Amino acid sequence: MLAEMRIQGLGVIDDATLEPHRGLTVLTGETGAGKTMVVTGLTLLGGGRAESSRVAEGAGRALVEGRFEAGEPALRIAEEVGAEVDEDGTLIAVRTINADGRSRAHLGGRSVPVGVLSRLAESVLAVHGQNDQLRLLRPAEQRAVLDRYAGDAVAVPLERYRGVRADWREACRELVERRDGARQLAREADLLRHGLAEIASVNPQPGEDTALVAEARRLAAADDLRSAAGGARLALAGGDGADVSDGVELPGALGLVGEARRLLAGSGDPALERLEPRLAEMSMLLDDVAGELTGYLDALDADPERLQAVLVRQAELRALTRKYAADSDGVLRWAEQASSRLAGIDTSDEAIAALQGRRDELAADLARHAEAVSAARQEAATRLAAAVTEELAGLAMPDARLLVQLSRRELGEPGTDGAGVELGRRWVAAGPDGVDEVEVRLVPHAGSGPVPLHKGASGGELSRVMLALEVVLADADPVPTMVFDEVDAGVGGRAAVEIGRRLARLAVSHQVIVVTHLPQVAAYADRHVVVDKSGAASNGVARGRVRTLDETERIVELARMLAGLDDTSTGRAHAEELLATATREKSFSRSAAAR
Repeated sequence: MLAEMRIQGLGVIDDATLEPHRGLTVLTGETGAGKTMVVTGLTLLGGGRAESSRVAEGAGRALVEGRFEAGEPALRIAEEVGAEVDEDGTLIAVRTINADGRSRAHLGGRSVPVGVLSRLAESVLAVHGQNDQLRLLRPAEQRAVLDRYAGDAVAVPLERYRGVRADWREACRELVERRDGARQLAREADLLRHGLAEIASVNPQPGEDTALVAEARRLAAADDLRSAAGGARLALAGGDGADVSDGVELPGALGLVGEARRLLAGSGDPALERLEPRLAEMSMLLDDVAGELTGYLDALDADPERLQAVLVRQAELRALTRKYAADSDGVLRWAEQASSRLAGIDTSDEAIAALQGRRDELAADLARHAEAVSAARQEAATRLAAAVTEELAGLAMPDARLLVQLSRRELGEPGTDGAGVELGRRWVAAGPDGVDEVEVRLVPHAGSGPVPLHKGASGGELSRVMLALEVVLADADPVPTMVFDEVDAGVGGRAAVEIGRRLARLAVSHQVIVVTHLPQVAAYADRHVVVDKSGAASNGVARGRVRTLDETERIVELARMLAGLDDTSTGRAHAEELLATATREKSFSRSAAAR
């Protein structure tokens, strides 16, 4: 619900703030005063197209700021983009347009793409203007209106239909691929088999290439490694009587440490004796290292034949890694994936027949779900037509009737795979929204046949059909705020009074904002806002301002709207009578709704 909106530098409005009522708010004013700018501002907050021509002359930018009471859908969007919600639970959306045409959007203090505001508007705001009436003429929009009215009765089977349709289209796609691309698939299968055979002949093992590198390095440097390990063992353990220098045997580290232990232990000095255990630990460590070096020397292989075998094996693995992956583990993964792909490539007659059977089974299932969707739509279409026809009778169209007709687009021959299904021995197109095409037709008066809306409805009649639909759809519409831009265009007299009554009725369950030029509509407002000219700016252009009227000012404005008689007692008397009648009827209808 819209709690507040501020407009700066938009069209003829320099700076204005609107605080709409939770019920029905009407905006009135002279032509050119800027009423439409309020709707334009709301459209911009809803992610509408930004145009530099909307920026006020002389202003560097236009700004529209809206504060919304956020419901659960809006809160989810805010959380997704990191927007902050105010302490009072409201969410602030901002749209700015620079004079050069560039625009920016903000939500909850966070800069966001304009598309985020569009998503927000879908959950909090519905703007209905002349463009929306034109959208109502499109078959897809008419089907959406019917589905919205039907609710879960259509939504549930339609969801099942879409699930089956996705599986059916995938089966159709795979069948076409196998049947029409059999030669290409056969070539792919041959390549996969060749690769798998080549890998199988080498039979690489996980991590084998890394292990071979280490082994080859050891084999190639066996003499150097033996010399290093032997020298290290000699330094630790000493010689066997053969290692002498100037006729003196060279002791190893173990012997020197042993001699140091003996000297310390026999010193008789406690201070020296305390050092002996530490030398004992050192001796054990040196002895362990000397033992490991002996084992290394015993295992060291200097076999040239083994080195040659390792080099040959490395060459075999490199032949695989050049083709399939960077290492032996990658080659094994490629083989696993290739085996899986090869199992799925089967262009035999048996495989194609099996796939055709699955496609036909899914097509039959899809047809059943399509029939369920159509039956639910037909039942809803009957109810929707009757309800809107009843509303039209109250909108000064007593002989008008609305018809909601369902049809199917037939295919001239059995549908190509993924295009159509067979229903009632006829092939019909199966789209993402079912097999039904919906057309709303109007019987405008007695004796007339049903004609499409775009052919049989005048501007005023189309406006009334639009309003009647909104009234009927009110309970099914989750959007809390509805905006109508001159929905009463081309309407007058009793029809105008009936439009006011229905807007007031709609405002019982929704926040409704209406731009109108009819006093019969304005009289039903819970809050009356006037947009007028506040005088000329420095550049000589008259600017618009937005004011909320009190009861006295409302009477003056209604008198002006009635016949420009705001300065006469007759005009004011007519306005007072109109306002009193509307107030009584509004109070009565809302009391009845509360019961």
